[in-house]
Amino acid sequence: MTKSSLPCRLAARLRPLAAVLLLAGGGAHAQTLEVAASFSVLGDLVSEVGGERVKVRTLVGPDADAHAFQPRPSDAREIGAAAVVVVNGLGFDDWMLRLARAGGFKGTVVVASDGVPTLTMRADDDHGHHHAHTHETGNKRGEAADPHAWQDVGNVRRYVANIATALAAADPAGASAYRDNAARYDAELQALDDEIRSTFAALPAERRKVVSSHDAFAYFGRAYGIDFLAPVGVSNNAEPTAKGVARLIRQLKSEKVPAVFIENVADPRLIERIRSESGAAVGGTLYSDALSTADGPAPSYVKMMRANLGVIRDALGATGAAD
Repeated sequence: MTKSSLPCRLAARLRPLAAVLLLAGGGAHAQTLEVAASFSVLGDLVSEVGGERVKVRTLVGPDADAHAFQPRPSDAREIGAAAVVVVNGLGFDDWMLRLARAGGFKGTVVVASDGVPTLTMRADDDHGHHHAHTHETGNKRGEAADPHAWQDVGNVRRYVANIATALAAADPAGASAYRDNAARYDAELQALDDEIRSTFAALPAERRKVVSSHDAFAYFGRAYGIDFLAPVGVSNNAEPTAKGVARLIRQLKSEKVPAVFIENVADPRLIERIRSESGAAVGGTLYSDALSTADGPAPSYVKMMRANLGVIRDALGATGAAD
């Protein structure tokens, strides 16, 4: 054997080993967990917990209204191929479960809101619109769960724990990564919750009243002491009655409510009418059921809550800073 042939023989022997290592590395990358989330807020939470180990498909994207979502046949097929489906629950995105069944989904369904203390929505004939009530056990006749639990940061900490548990069960090899990501994110959420509470702590009770397009902020109100009034109920699809709007305008005038807010997923014309007839100022845009696009002020859950905090704080004259 010549000296010149040794490198060639060695290379030939090492080539199969290199191929095995290459396949192993490619296999690890190919094991990315496919997750389908119903709307943009949940998609962001899954991305925070899952990191690079997950690929998230969000059905209802930024600035889109999940109440009015019209799925396509391709949506059912894509959900059917996922390993994990994440829904809010509380009646908000039941269509997601129907899509999963239609697509032959066989994986894990995560109800992110499991374990949160819920509010209920009750039709109020005297006012012609909906109010949130703090009934936390069971639903009475004419009542339904208020699904907007993510508007309380404390509830989202539970969402994150539920998501982390489900991802770890679906992908045991990534369990420690999911736990670490969830712990880091939970600390960020705790700081956000503290920030919101401290901002409104010194605000006089008589100034803690605002109007939003629909009843999406009852959890925010309960957690942080803000009284939200709305001309329509839990869904943007609900139609306000003339009686209810007129009564709301009288209430705004008599109680000197300082601000009304447009929502990113709602038609602003009703709020503009209420503003013009009540004399209240438009405080800005609130993000209720969807994040903003990437170039907007609320492209993530944390930034959404800080954006809402900032516009409410400024409209009500509260002290403190929101990034």
